Parts: sequence; C-alpha cells; structure tokens
Amino acid sequence: MCRIGAIKSKRKLHPAVALKLMRSQQEGHDDSGFAFVMQDMGGLFENYKDLPLLSMAATVEGTRLAEDILRELGFSRVMQWSPNINNSKGLKIEAMPNYIFEVLQYPKSFKHATKEEKEELLIDTTIRLRKTLEETNSGYIYSFWPDVLTLKEIGSPKDIGIYFNLWEENSELTSSIITAQCRQNTNYGIVRYAAHPFFLEGYTGLANGENTFFEKNKDYQEKLYKGYIGFESDSQCLLYTLHYIHKILKWPVKYFKHVITPLPYDEIIKRKDNSVLLRIKASLANLEINGPNTFLAVTPEKELLCVCDSKKLRPIVIGKSEDTIIMTSEVAGINDLIPNRDITKDIYPNEHETIVVRNDLTVERWQQ
Repeated sequence: MCRIGAIKSKRKLHPAVALKLMRSQQEGHDDSGFAFVMQDMGGLFENYKDLPLLSMAATVEGTRLAEDILRELGFSRVMQWSPNINNSKGLKIEAMPNYIFEVLQYPKSFKHATKEEKEELLIDTTIRLRKTLEETNSGYIYSFWPDVLTLKEIGSPKDIGIYFNLWEENSELTSSIITAQCRQNTNYGIVRYAAHPFFLEGYTGLANGENTFFEKNKDYQEKLYKGYIGFESDSQCLLYTLHYIHKILKWPVKYFKHVITPLPYDEIIKRKDNSVLLRIKASLANLEINGPNTFLAVTPEKELLCVCDSKKLRPIVIGKSEDTIIMTSEVAGINDLIPNRDITKDIYPNEHETIVVRNDLTVERWQQ
C-alpha cells in the first residue's frame, strides 16, 4: 500500500517536511521510491512565478537534446538551481547523471501572447521534450510550468533525501504546497514517470490504491486531449479526469466526484439535480473508476482536494494547525509534524465527500 501526503501552509516549507511526513509512515512503503511536487514556490524561485520552471532528469546526451529543443523554440535561461549532491557509498538510489531545475524566459515572439497561448506552448514543448527523451532513452521531463518544481527518484526515501541533501531545511528551496508519495508503482514496471504525484498544466494528483477500470479510462482518455499520455500508472487517470472536467469542460470541481464514483441510479432520481447527474453518468461512464482509492489533488487555484472511492477502502486523515494543513495516509505523520493541534478537529473523510482546502486554509466538506 502506498503512503501519500499533501501539505499546504501559510509559510514556505522545505521538502524535508515531506520526508519527515513519510518517515512516520515507513511501515507502509517498501523503499522503492520517493517523489514530490512543490507549488507556489519561495526561496530562490520566489521572484519568477510567471515564468516556466523546467524539472527534468537526464543523461549528458538527454540534457544536450533538451537544450537544443528549447533554444530552437526561442526559450532562454533566466536562473538555474542545482541540488547539492551527496554521493555517499551505499545509498539505495538509482540516480540519473543530471538533474535540471531552471527558470526559462518565453520566446520573444510570445512577448504579447495570452495566458492560453503560453500554456499551449508549454504543453506542446513538454510533449516534444518527453518524446525526444523517450526515443533516445536519455531522460525524463517531470514538469514544465510556472511556479512548479518536481523531483521523482527510485530507491529508499531516506537515501534519496541524503543524496539530494533534503533532510536539512534551508531557505533556498521552499514552497507553500508540497505533495509527496513514498513507494514506486510496483504493480507495473518501475519507471520514474510512474511515481506519484502526477502533474499536468497546473493540476497535481496522487493516489493510494488501485483503479481496476484503468483500461476503460485509458482507452477513452487517449482520444480526449493531447496531454493525456504515458499512463504508466492506473492512478494517472484520476488526474486526467480532474483536468478534463475542470479545465477542458470548465465544470465546477464538485462534479468530479460524480464522474469518478457516480451515485446509484435509485439515489440519483430522488435528487433535485437528477437531470444533470443522469447526463453525467450516461455521457462520462468511461471515466468512472473502481477499486480501493484515495485521491489527493492540487488545482491551478492552489486549492487542495481529497476524494475517496465509493466504499472508503483506503485510509486518509486531515489535521490542521493555525498555519498548516496536512492530508496523509496515517495520523502518525500528522502527529509528528503538528503534535500540539486539536485532534478533535481531525477529519476522516467518508466515501461520499469531497474535501476542499481553500487558500486561507478554510476546509469545506461537500457531500455528494
């Protein structure tokens, strides 16, 4: 079983916080990997929020190929951060030769481009970079989007933290939102792309569980949007569905739960909104999921979401202090990071809820 966590704070936090959250739950993962996505960056990246931030791991050849593509398209480097590598002997990690985290300026031809035009450029560039790196087996691109930094690695979470010097907090690498997961995608082949969290155009998703409707979801989603690629994990479909509902169809987030785990027909017909829900159930049946699953997400508005499967077969708990809120698989993680909170206010979401955390840390509980 995976262990997942989402942290949102009024303060800027270092990834060490995510490592400590996962360490408290180490009985629930198998030392196969650690990955995180940081959003709403602080530290060295604080002054570059409107510019795309590239996160990738590559060989020397992959780095050259990526640089050539970005240069050809007219991107120029503004700032680069390099992790302080600690390559001690005996660390359980399958490290790549190069890790690139750099802020880029848009091409000059996009000086007066709209937000939508810039976003289109970024997704097209991401797809091209990924295809080139895959064809040459020379690297991985994790995210290319403003105000987002992503790292995925195979190995022991503890040793990954040591290798990248992430156990010691500093002010260089910080953000107000961090999502993280321990344990690689061991149901399938272990590749870096399969590690949660997944990111697409401002949306981040990570899950604990299985989606036994994976093939049905995948076959349908591949035709919906050019950015729905990879499918290295069955949980990736949940992110793509959230993106499709919210960004492509422009529906309110409240309908996401009705798409992935629709209510039974006899319950729907008793509701005042039954005409809408019946249309959703009929038209988007191929996006329904099945199996034990807890899904956490971040929206482009930087709000957190939490939904569970219709039988609530995977654990999740939410705890809060005055300036920080944590969603995670086990209460032990919250106990370590927020020991003095009021535990009577902890939330254990049920199978018919969508939990939404607003930017002021207000928690809303929507019943399906």
